[in-house]
Amino acid sequence: MTAAFVENSHAPGARAWDYLLQTWRELDVPEGWRAEIDEGQIVLVPPPHAHHNGIAARVQRRLYTTLPNDLEIYQTLGIHVAPLGKLYVPDLVVMPTELIAAAAPETSDPLDAAEALLVVEITSRGNAREDRTKKYRAYARAGVPMYLLIDRFDTRGAMSTLFTEPNEDGTFKHTDAVPFGKPLALPAPFDVSIPTEEFPGAGAS
Repeated sequence: MTAAFVENSHAPGARAWDYLLQTWRELDVPEGWRAEIDEGQIVLVPPPHAHHNGIAARVQRRLYTTLPNDLEIYQTLGIHVAPLGKLYVPDLVVMPTELIAAAAPETSDPLDAAEALLVVEITSRGNAREDRTKKYRAYARAGVPMYLLIDRFDTRGAMSTLFTEPNEDGTFKHTDAVPFGKPLALPAPFDVSIPTEEFPGAGAS
């Protein structure tokens, strides 16, 4: 992971966020890279490994088999974690289609993370800790009802974990973890089982 530090003139609160967001809007990010806002700076995330993309494709394909018409899956959508002043671009995020339709066409502003139905992060070797800690806490604080963490680098072996019932303290009440090779059930509105045995490259670099 490569961090791009952005001078914000030590502006307080809302002014600092506005400055970072405007800079984020204007960034010319190389193809395949993602820009996020975390800890008061803009962070550039490099393109992921092919196995990472393969897992995302399999999850997305399975979600589409039961996805209601009023929901859609997005791969490069910025979401704003308002309570913490963060902006992340998850590997996959499920949002109501009406929110996307209502977004201003002339801007690329992030949507409120609190509106997401599901956020999916797939770890890479360089960012696994952030997905397990910072993003876990951020999505809980935002009130995201389901956070699916697919972690090829878990010390227990490659794992898929679904966190549900977020708390305001930055934790989730319920955790359902399965190793690669066993199915993971997602509740309504998805009502689908993710076939982790199809995931490529368990434990790969």
